[in-house]
Amino acid sequence: MPPMNDFNDTYPCGRPRPGSQRAGRYKSGRILPSPVKPAMSVADLIDGHFLAYNSARLREAAELLVEKVMQPNVVVGLTLAGALTPSGMGAGLFVPLLEAGYIDWIVSTGANLYHDLHYALDLPLHRSSPFHDDKVLREHRLIRIYDLVFDESVLFDTDRFVRELVTGPDFQHRMGTAEFHHLIGKHVAEIERLRGGPGRSVLAAAYRMGVPIYCSAPGDGSIMLNVARAALEGNKLEIDILRDINETAALVYGSKTAGQKTAVVILGGGTPKNFMLQTQPHIQEVLGLEERGHDYFIQITDARPDTGGLSGATPGEAVTWGKVDAEQLSNSAIVYTDATIAWPLLSAYVMERSPARDAKRLYERREQFLDGLMQALDTKRAVSR
Repeated sequence: MPPMNDFNDTYPCGRPRPGSQRAGRYKSGRILPSPVKPAMSVADLIDGHFLAYNSARLREAAELLVEKVMQPNVVVGLTLAGALTPSGMGAGLFVPLLEAGYIDWIVSTGANLYHDLHYALDLPLHRSSPFHDDKVLREHRLIRIYDLVFDESVLFDTDRFVRELVTGPDFQHRMGTAEFHHLIGKHVAEIERLRGGPGRSVLAAAYRMGVPIYCSAPGDGSIMLNVARAALEGNKLEIDILRDINETAALVYGSKTAGQKTAVVILGGGTPKNFMLQTQPHIQEVLGLEERGHDYFIQITDARPDTGGLSGATPGEAVTWGKVDAEQLSNSAIVYTDATIAWPLLSAYVMERSPARDAKRLYERREQFLDGLMQALDTKRAVSR
């Protein structure tokens, strides 16, 4: 049979014939799953059975993670919104991923880092129900986060730990949140070492792996409430948010100019999402340096873009801001579901399909990145004179 051409590949009206070469480009693969088997791995389940609707979007994110994002030449940033660590995702997912070198830098809400300290201090959180009478829970001095509860003493003990820690000599100067969290992680890592057993704290794991953790809204969270109380009592610690803005932009710019690619993996949305993505407008629009945007974009969200919420803002919208490279838009995936459902599956997929990576230890290179950014600005000013 002769090969089809543009004439016999279509009906007279111009519509492609079924099975034609032109129609075939819209077909990604036949849906023909094999039966589910006992002891099937998570990765095999995703590859073989996540074939349509939002499960297919999750498979696309999994494939993008393994085939492109988790390569040695990619700097991977992870954002954490809301309060994911109370659910156990910190100890169960983020710590193993950090230790395997899959995560290079983090932007988080203060809540995630505060609740991470409960696990570091071996303070118990419990599964419960969202349908208990909250007045009764209050009478029993129980704090509820949807369907988990803990004694209010967990908060008091964590607050006391933070206040005592930040009044120590290491903290008596102005610093960015990366240095602040690195110092907390140093002390928490020592607590874990003395206790023995596996590490359960994201802050401690990030300290050990040289992964900087930034807080996009440091004033929003219980850690800073205790820092604020200490300030009233004469403590000298101050948080420099401007350093965070320049430091994260320098991290991205330095990585890209060194020939590496950058990926953003976004759990939820909110200020962590924008803080990580705004590195590119800061580089291009404000500092006036040449850049094209992040190379890879993956987001897990249950927010819609049409309500104007940043959590639902698409990678296409990010292209218009210069946050994502327009030429790399196909290297993006959005999974519209709960991060507590999607991220365990994606983490298991990565652990099974991708080899561990060498740690980039970006925390220790922050000054180098800032120096490189300043040199680029000096060169730009000299050329424009």
